Amino acid sequence: MDAEWIVTKLLKNGPMAKAGLLIVGLPGIGNVGKIAVDVLIEEWNAKKICTFFSYSLPHSVFVNEKNLVELPSIDLYHKKTDKQDIFLLAGDVQPIDERSCYSFCEKVLDLCKEYGIREIVTLGGIGLQTIPKKPRVFCTATVKDLVQEYKKKSQVQESLYGLVGPIIGVSGLILGLAKQRNMKAATLLVETFGHPMYLGVKGSKEVLLVLRQRFKLKIDMQRFDKEIAELESELLKKTKEMGGIGKPTRKTGQMPEEQNYIG
Repeated sequence: MDAEWIVTKLLKNGPMAKAGLLIVGLPGIGNVGKIAVDVLIEEWNAKKICTFFSYSLPHSVFVNEKNLVELPSIDLYHKKTDKQDIFLLAGDVQPIDERSCYSFCEKVLDLCKEYGIREIVTLGGIGLQTIPKKPRVFCTATVKDLVQEYKKKSQVQESLYGLVGPIIGVSGLILGLAKQRNMKAATLLVETFGHPMYLGVKGSKEVLLVLRQRFKLKIDMQRFDKEIAELESELLKKTKEMGGIGKPTRKTGQMPEEQNYIG
């Protein structure tokens, strides 16, 4: 199974954390998680420490601003703060099938053990039929105490049961596999518009506010709009080019018609 993913480590000696935090933001509904993590990488000038490659990635390339091609990528970044080591998992795509998603998540969890990561939070969207004026952020986790920690330190909703169906993709699966390893893991799901070309900027802001409150992170929210302006055109271009390739799909009848979630 491990042979499906090749991890290239860019540092001779990787960072060792005592209680590191991993934030996962890959493409999904509204790209809310991807936007949030990409902004954090830019603002913190986080250092890329690993790249992931697999033949299970979409069979396509992007054409960049230099008119050159580049493969879709998934990368792991690191930022050391005054309080803790933070790891950021970002990328253009998700694994395209169930087996590769499982093997990818297991590979990431192996790196968590190697780098001393003790807690994981994944970010994603709940797709609505209309654009929400004030997106709500919901939380679920591997243990009840972790949900209560988020609720105590930030403005999150915990009544997610019955609101969405299964959480599909890396954002959900990595929680289930982390639970098997007795690791603390949570997911933050924010309401956003479910159209495939919509960028959930409002939802990303709400998720960043929750992260800032929960972990006392230094995030300059005034810079958010500026960072988004720089990322938005490139992100929208890639979203159009991918046309849904690499995103898991839901089976009819698994989720309510009003809203649904895709990792």
